[in-house]
Amino acid sequence: MPGSLLWAVDVYGRVFSLCATGGRYKRSKDVLLELKRVTAAEQCCWGIGCDHQVYLNVLPSDVPIRHQEETYENQRWNPVEGYTDTLLPTDRWQWTDESGQKPQPLHSFHLPSDNWEWEGDWFVDDESCGRESTATGGWEYAVDFPATFTKEKKWNSCVRRRRWLRYRRYKARGSWAKVPLDRGQPPPEPFTDISCGGWDISDSPEKRICLWAVSQQGKVWFRTGVQQQNPEGTAWEHVAVPREVSQISVGPGDLLWAVLWDGQLLVRTGINNDCPTGASWMTVDPPSKVGAIHVAVGINVVWVVTKDNKVWFRRGVNSHNSSGLGWISIGGEMVMISVGPNDQVWGVGSEDRTVYFRHGVTPTEVTGKAWVPVCAQLDRGPTTNRPSDGCLFSGHLTGPSQGSVLSCDDSDVPRQHIPKITSDSFISALVADRSVPLEGSTTTPNPNPLEVDQEVLKEGAEEDNAPAQAPVLPSSQPNGGELPWSNVDLEEMKAAPASTAQSSVATYPLELEAIVEQEEGPPWAWITGGGCEIDSSSSISWLETTEEGLLSPTITPALSAAGVQERAPREKEKTMEKSVSVRKGVMCWWRDWQPQQWEEVGVTLEQVRGGGTSRDDILYIFYTHNEERKYLYAVIREVTALVPVFWKSLYALAVYTAERTRQRWPILLATESHQDFENWLSLLSKSCCESRALRDPPSKQAMWAITSKGDIMVHDPSPSLEAPAQYLPCDQMFWRQVPGHLLCVESNSLGVVWGIGYDHTAWVYTGGCRGNQAQGEINQHSLTDVRNVYIYENQRWNPVTGYTDKGLPTDRYMWSDALGLKECTKENTRPPTPQWTWVSDWAIDFSTPGGTDKEGWQYAADFPVTFHGYKTMKDFVRRRRWVRKCKITLMGPWQKVTPILLIDVTILPCLAHSSLEQVPVWAISEKGDVLCRLGVNAHNPAGSSWLHVGTDQPFKSICIGGGHQVWAIARDGAVFYRGSVSSQNPAGECWYHIPSPPRQTLRQVSVGRTSVYAVDENSNLWYRQGLMPSYPQGSTWELISSNVCRVSVGPLDQVWIIADKVPGFPSESSGTVCHRLGVRPMQPKGLSWDFGIGGGWEHLSVRGNSTEAQRAAPCSPRPSRNQAQVNGNAAGY
Repeated sequence: MPGSLLWAVDVYGRVFSLCATGGRYKRSKDVLLELKRVTAAEQCCWGIGCDHQVYLNVLPSDVPIRHQEETYENQRWNPVEGYTDTLLPTDRWQWTDESGQKPQPLHSFHLPSDNWEWEGDWFVDDESCGRESTATGGWEYAVDFPATFTKEKKWNSCVRRRRWLRYRRYKARGSWAKVPLDRGQPPPEPFTDISCGGWDISDSPEKRICLWAVSQQGKVWFRTGVQQQNPEGTAWEHVAVPREVSQISVGPGDLLWAVLWDGQLLVRTGINNDCPTGASWMTVDPPSKVGAIHVAVGINVVWVVTKDNKVWFRRGVNSHNSSGLGWISIGGEMVMISVGPNDQVWGVGSEDRTVYFRHGVTPTEVTGKAWVPVCAQLDRGPTTNRPSDGCLFSGHLTGPSQGSVLSCDDSDVPRQHIPKITSDSFISALVADRSVPLEGSTTTPNPNPLEVDQEVLKEGAEEDNAPAQAPVLPSSQPNGGELPWSNVDLEEMKAAPASTAQSSVATYPLELEAIVEQEEGPPWAWITGGGCEIDSSSSISWLETTEEGLLSPTITPALSAAGVQERAPREKEKTMEKSVSVRKGVMCWWRDWQPQQWEEVGVTLEQVRGGGTSRDDILYIFYTHNEERKYLYAVIREVTALVPVFWKSLYALAVYTAERTRQRWPILLATESHQDFENWLSLLSKSCCESRALRDPPSKQAMWAITSKGDIMVHDPSPSLEAPAQYLPCDQMFWRQVPGHLLCVESNSLGVVWGIGYDHTAWVYTGGCRGNQAQGEINQHSLTDVRNVYIYENQRWNPVTGYTDKGLPTDRYMWSDALGLKECTKENTRPPTPQWTWVSDWAIDFSTPGGTDKEGWQYAADFPVTFHGYKTMKDFVRRRRWVRKCKITLMGPWQKVTPILLIDVTILPCLAHSSLEQVPVWAISEKGDVLCRLGVNAHNPAGSSWLHVGTDQPFKSICIGGGHQVWAIARDGAVFYRGSVSSQNPAGECWYHIPSPPRQTLRQVSVGRTSVYAVDENSNLWYRQGLMPSYPQGSTWELISSNVCRVSVGPLDQVWIIADKVPGFPSESSGTVCHRLGVRPMQPKGLSWDFGIGGGWEHLSVRGNSTEAQRAAPCSPRPSRNQAQVNGNAAGY
């Protein structure tokens, strides 16, 4: 930073530099030099002169710039003369380069320009052979020239060579020197634009700089050989472009953008260390119809100025995606912009021609916050009564105006306009006849070419009481001649009336006793920040600002001092603009193609703020495939779910979108650190909720679900969810996570939500959700859960040793999971996720379904068949289950309900406008007892006490529906209906037995308003027909679908299930959310299934969704959905 320089050119072609540690612009010592455009690196600055030639200024330094020239002297041995320079006709030349392909005699080396000088004469390089020249003469020996040379002379060494060196030193440091034309080549066309960058492409200590230029004919040129030790480069190389280019910009890395004459943009692709000129061009549409006029490129940013002087920022730009994805409008009106080496942004105002700095640019806030004027003065004279040293402003800052004068309400001094430059040929027009000061003269020449009405000047001089004379742009009229105005478009200078006098860059309070005089800076035409390396934390005098000084200029005329206070609120509201912030990190990504594996990738979340529009955040994933940089992205507004998943020792996250839900393949990301995982999950969840304007906890109508990992997901439905005319497909439903860990959850439309953990503890929801501002500490409680991890020990019988762990080659692992597909030993088995911790040791489980013997074994004829708890003569295999407990502790909006452990719970579904003094809640205890909770309401969802309901056998599933219909299933599969249940008699009177479907055992039941559905042990879904108010038990069961894991019927008889598999995707994990389409009062069984998010979902509750759908004329639920996505079954059968 101490040597960082900001280079600028004013409209008269004068070159200035501003040091980061200084406070004034210093003009170049070359007073005759007139440049049009400049571009800078750390130690160098290039410019385009009025003669359209390239000029170079290398900053002074104690380290000289030395370039090494080398050539090789070659000799061959013959029997007569020994080693001589007489070579064979097939040999290389006597003096060549190292490869021997190019002749290089000593006299062929010349200085490339007058800016270089030789340092001594040619000498032999002794380092090539490792010994002093007195002993070897610097020679290297070989059998023949193409062979490898060594320092040792052997009997068969027929050829030898030695390297000669000579150094040349760059002597034109600290001044502007013309870059010479290429020798032996025709000169390129006159240049109109130039840009340097690319020093970060290579890690080589010799920093190579990519210098690009544009000629008058719109051609693009690349300067080869530019590096720190050779700043002039070697030659100009033409790079073909599809159309004429007007301006070009290159960043420190591999980003290169160009502007076409028609306003379109070009992006150069394929730039790398081996190919610095790139491979091809890609066209990018401008941000607006008027077209682009200027582009500025940084490390990972691209800024554009359109022809109406509006400023735009390109989203998604990265070395993996050089073209970006979209445009963001940034406040301010500029004529040009420059990006520094660390993406700091500078600009020149369109009307006041003031230099601005983009305040607040950081690695995370890439667009910054506001424009700040650069408060530096010219280093050509002291300023009287200066309020503060190094700062131009001491009053109240306002937006910059068209003028450049300080005015008060009572000032009659006319305000002069800054010339609006519309042509690159303005310099020759403005300074063609400008006088040059004599050597040693202390008089500052009058550089400004504008003529001012003599009457205006006279009138201004007669104002004796004026606080300060209006600074007038001085003019130069040598020999009374007029300037060639044909190349310059100047606005007509008009004097503003006294009643409408307006302030410009600063407005001072009227009560100031001291009159402030300030030096007017020149109108700037071009600026480059490529050599100015500062950051947002740097303390720089000419960038010291307060909150009042932060501007977001539209570059319009400012108001008078009297109107500043009235204008401030409106100006603040007007300057609300969009900004872009990024969060970057490194994660593991599961590659979609073979070989499928975890791959380390770069992840970036780009967030857009402000502008009064909806959020448009994007998640980028940058990876490399076959040495080619690629990327994929997901628009956060299109993300439908962020689901934590199981994956060995990694903290994994599945990112779903509607398209990826249909493809059944989400984006899988993972981290090794739990803290990183939580940070990313919280950040992405918050971004998703803000993009959808979800700032409150889940509504009372929400749908609740549980994943196989125990995570709680919730979806806030809309009336269109069940409306046939405006149906919302399942794959477009947005699910967000609620902190906690449960096995199942049930809800109703009054906001009463109950859940059961893996350890059968009951919990009541108290409010809050991940990713929204409403989630606070007020409703957070400590939530713990304990679950069992099972592994199986398998053995096979043989006649010699009996049962042993030596199985057949085709047998399962001797220690495996329940299916025998995965090896699971006591040593390699881990808790479900790293969040879980072991709380017990491995023990034999004697409660294995099917029974066990006294040692915990189960027997079978072979492994794939059913096991039983006793041994027979035909049992050749056996297994026993081992169990180990693990525990998780979380913070979530859940309150514990004690003391009875539950295995199932149900809540009365009702309409949202219902008013119930007591909400019926039924449950089944761990022992199979039926319970009824008393005292439950919206204000006390936990209730007060349990009421035991008598049964003659243990139950396993229960559900209450509309009209207090209570259905239950016993552990043996028998179905029961509870009669006479009402609000006055919450426990009912007696149980009525309902016949089960033929040869089927039911395991779960769900009751809606008028419908009853059940799932059997074979995953079949059944519908109970014949339900009437006079006969609520119904008549018969009808099969609806197969491959159903769980069913939930809502208060409007809507039917949702968790399907086992999706047709056409056999590799997907079990558990997919599905919705029954076509359910109507006259068609209660529905017509077809709509598949939603899936792969690892175990529980679903829609019993709180009582949002009435607006009935429309019958039509197809979604005509555009194909049969593969909407079919009559949850899975093929």
